[in-house]
Amino acid sequence: MSGSGDWMRNWPAMTELSGTESGTPHLPDRDTFPESHTERQTDAPSRRAVRFWRVLFLGVVMAFIVLLAVRLWQTNVQEQRAAGEAPELRFTTFDGVEVDLGELRGTGVVINFWASWCTPCREEAELLEQTWRREKENGIVFLGLDYLDQEPAALAYLAEFDITYPNGPDLRSQAARRYRIQGVPETFFISPEGRIVETVVGPIASQQEMDELLDLIRP
Repeated sequence: MSGSGDWMRNWPAMTELSGTESGTPHLPDRDTFPESHTERQTDAPSRRAVRFWRVLFLGVVMAFIVLLAVRLWQTNVQEQRAAGEAPELRFTTFDGVEVDLGELRGTGVVINFWASWCTPCREEAELLEQTWRREKENGIVFLGLDYLDQEPAALAYLAEFDITYPNGPDLRSQAARRYRIQGVPETFFISPEGRIVETVVGPIASQQEMDELLDLIRP
């Protein structure tokens, strides 16, 4: 019977360990349980959203850096070309006349790279021709080089805009590579001493702009 008495004497302690005086088991608070699978699933979309925006931000930053690098490279190329002697240039016009830039020393030379498929080229075509007709007696020579084009299309383009200054095909893009053009239209202004003093990438916008550029290369 002593064993039975021990059991009775220990009863309050046992109920206390069980959780309540009535003997009802004590359950831990909810916060003591590990994070449930459902909660982890709820957090997953937010983590994915954070990753998405982080990747997007990094992509925008990288694109900006690349664009800035390209701009700096273009500026550097233009400055190098503007500071140097014009590369050698020889070509045959569409009507069979041989042109040699070296023989034009003492005159200001305008070299325009263009193509019949180039929409911006059409924007400046009339301006180039009108200026040529006005300036050809004033020591200014205009030359045109047709870039990556088909001859029938190029001739149709020249006829459409009634272009009379010397024009010829840039065979195998040799001149374009020498002058390191970035696209068409692109126009080089060469001094009577044979140096590139200005380069315009894209169409020349107005007669005023053209006249200011010509003032840099007048004999």
